[in-house]
Amino acid sequence: MPLPTRPARPTALPVALLLATALMTAGLTGCSALSPFNTCDDTEARLKDLRSQPILNSTPEGATASKGLDSVDARCIDDTGDAWLYAERVYAFPGSRQEVVDFYRTAAKADGWYLPPAPPALGTPETAAGLCFTRGGDGDALMLTLRFTTAGDLKIEHDYDAGPEFDSGSGFEMKVGSETDGAKTGCWD
Repeated sequence: MPLPTRPARPTALPVALLLATALMTAGLTGCSALSPFNTCDDTEARLKDLRSQPILNSTPEGATASKGLDSVDARCIDDTGDAWLYAERVYAFPGSRQEVVDFYRTAAKADGWYLPPAPPALGTPETAAGLCFTRGGDGDALMLTLRFTTAGDLKIEHDYDAGPEFDSGSGFEMKVGSETDGAKTGCWD
């Protein structure tokens, strides 16, 4: 005589409801137990590498770093859902923006940086848009940007009161950035 058996309980529905609740809770709170994004954890070595990039200290003759902005600022930003590392310098230059563009086209190329062509739709001159270079491949990729700035921009972005050196000429920022894992990134992605 066979032993009596209990009917099997369907477990698919409770498991599906539990999973749906967990995913919805994660979505509503902006958190996820299984985040596919990188964080700023353990990025000190990569930040040190960014900070030591020689191009950040390579400037056209006459460029100066203002007091308070006279060293490399390196950080990891983790407020967009995926962390981004950068090291930057801000300079004042008494000459034209074209002189800055010409200098960095040459200096960056000599330092191993590649200047990808801007998409035709961009249509903004380099003296307004700045420049963007890349270097390395997956695992050690870097991006270098040159962006022009003004005393007003520095006040808004850095809470910095620029001195008279920003009254004439061209202020600019050099920034070397990277994904936390060195994944390849492009200028126009």
